[in-house]
Amino acid sequence: MHIAMIGLGKMGGNMVRRLRRRGIEVTGYNRHAEVQQLLANECGMRMAESLEASISDLPSPRIVWLMLPAGGVVDDYLQQLVTLLAPGDIVVEGANSNYKDSQRRFQTMKSAGIHFVDVGVSGGVWGLENGYALMIGGEQAVVETLQPLFATLAPTTNDGWLHCGPAGSGHFVKMIHNGIEYGMMQAYAEGFSLMKGKTEFELDLAAIAEMWRHGSVVRSWLLDLSVDFLSQDQTLEGVVPVVADSGEGRWTAMEAIEQGVPSPVMSLALMMRFASQGQSAFSDKILAKMRQGFGGHALHGDQKEGAK
Repeated sequence: MHIAMIGLGKMGGNMVRRLRRRGIEVTGYNRHAEVQQLLANECGMRMAESLEASISDLPSPRIVWLMLPAGGVVDDYLQQLVTLLAPGDIVVEGANSNYKDSQRRFQTMKSAGIHFVDVGVSGGVWGLENGYALMIGGEQAVVETLQPLFATLAPTTNDGWLHCGPAGSGHFVKMIHNGIEYGMMQAYAEGFSLMKGKTEFELDLAAIAEMWRHGSVVRSWLLDLSVDFLSQDQTLEGVVPVVADSGEGRWTAMEAIEQGVPSPVMSLALMMRFASQGQSAFSDKILAKMRQGFGGHALHGDQKEGAK
């Protein structure tokens, strides 16, 4: 099997490495030539000087896998591929794209006779060794054609990948996956913060996390990762308390509103990330001034003692 991988960042590059380890031919294209050269030297990936060159020697049906940043850049590449590919060829889109964009892109590519498959990918930097969780949307026959790729990238041949349903369903399931991830991370963070605050017990957070990993109902990979960093540093004094949010967390909250389905945990976890980014700063100032106004309370940092 021989495919083109467009986008060789951390995720795309490691996916190439995993595919090559299992004998799948990959032609890679990235705007930075040094990235291509590194992979070519390391795992035998074929290099391409352009998007057109990346697909020129692919067997039919040609398979092009995009691992690009979600958004307009994906549409830009798809517009180019429509002119370069032929009916029956396949485009796999593995970015964290909005599932509504994937539904639209499916129709656009279908009108040109080109198959489109959306794949939500989870696994991060650990995917190279452990395999990736793949959430797939698209037509059944096309997904079956791509099965060797999914079986290679997933943790095992039969586990860790799933054809979720029609176009858009793969990215929809990945969106919900990330919303759940937000909630789980927030709960762990709050729990560890409460334990750290109970100074009279002198709790060893790393030891507690390690104990929870065995038999506890809260054991998870996120807990495993927490053990790793807590065993090195339990103060985290050098860590800036700012947590970024991906588009998928926002889209999950908006989906809940559209469906009228209550999802307070995921939505509040998203709000807490906004707060960490300083998005609550002005509203907190408003609150402080209102409290000063009705109760005479001093603002934080004032020398004058306010009413209790």
